[in-house]
Amino acid sequence: MSAPFAFDVALFGEAMLLLVADRPGPLEEATGFHKRTAGAETNVAIGLSRLGLKVGWASRLGTDSMGRSLIASMKAEGIDCSHVISDPAQRTGFMLKGRVTDGSDPPVEYHRKGSAASQMGPADVDEAWLCSARHLHATGVFAAISDTSLQTALKCMDVVRAAGRTISFDPNLRPTLWSSTDTMRHWLNELAARADWVLPGIEEGLLLTGESTPEGIARFYRGRGAKLVVVKLGAAGAYYDSDTAGTGRVEGFPVAQVIDTVGAGDGFAAGVVSALLEGRSVQDAVRRGAWIGARAVQVLGDTEGLPTRAQLEQAKL
Repeated sequence: MSAPFAFDVALFGEAMLLLVADRPGPLEEATGFHKRTAGAETNVAIGLSRLGLKVGWASRLGTDSMGRSLIASMKAEGIDCSHVISDPAQRTGFMLKGRVTDGSDPPVEYHRKGSAASQMGPADVDEAWLCSARHLHATGVFAAISDTSLQTALKCMDVVRAAGRTISFDPNLRPTLWSSTDTMRHWLNELAARADWVLPGIEEGLLLTGESTPEGIARFYRGRGAKLVVVKLGAAGAYYDSDTAGTGRVEGFPVAQVIDTVGAGDGFAAGVVSALLEGRSVQDAVRRGAWIGARAVQVLGDTEGLPTRAQLEQAKL
């Protein structure tokens, strides 16, 4: 990392306590749960930190037991939490997740409305701290949780862009958090237009751009200023369109059994961003992302499959 930067990557976003059912079936029939961390930005933060990058995370939590558990977990991962506000007047969001055995998406129930993180606003952005990182990773989730968080996300990206840093953006669609599909489409594409690297899934891209192919989705965002677009294709791997590496495809990694699909895209993002910041080629970066995404679907929680640097080197990725 260059000397002037305190961090490799900065992230703003909500962390939630995740309670995963201990057996398959409807959530209302579950009698036991395993406690985990959850949150698109925090999943990526953990993934990057495990790979040896210096990561700073900004957020707001309650001082309740869930908030205390989350900040302890993030600090244990080596993530700088100096810009996480613990607010005794607010409560921490949480979510319930069911278990499935057929590889389908598990049922998820969110309890985040009015959470501490949703109260964040543009005034919470410490521009000097933000620009002490050489890269910002953003997702569409934080922007979706409230009107003030949307304005915060826009400000973060504008500040980082003006400072000449790089930005990656994962749309990470959460339709139920937006007032309408049109509103979601407008603002997520506004955020994507501020990013250097855009990482949509194929179904996300269809909804956001109207394009039905990875090539079309990539062209849409490249035409709006992205230097690199990587379209995630699930088990089929990914397609990329880059201003330096042209276009190409990377095959997916075989998975013996899909346990839980949630968090795979976050692992993919951590792989791509980490490799690009290390100066690896676009193809190598996408391959690393595909490998980490494949690991992520084989475990119960969002972060258990995220590898360490030693595991990455053992896999020669």
